[in-house]
Amino acid sequence: MALTATLARLQPRPSRSLLTTLLAAAALYRQRRALARLDDHALNDLGLTRSDALREANRPIWDAPVNWQA
Repeated sequence: MALTATLARLQPRPSRSLLTTLLAAAALYRQRRALARLDDHALNDLGLTRSDALREANRPIWDAPVNWQA
């Protein structure tokens, strides 16, 4: 798994405009805030604990999964 992630980072990515990058960052921020606001029942439906949700919500904006950074 780590090798796959490393190889994905080495692949050349098409350049994105600054506006596209900022919009994607804002969307990620909103999604993480929404995740933090879910109640325990909704989190359980997703297979997450409150701790999982808060950990994800508190990640820095630049710490996004590689597959989101298209």
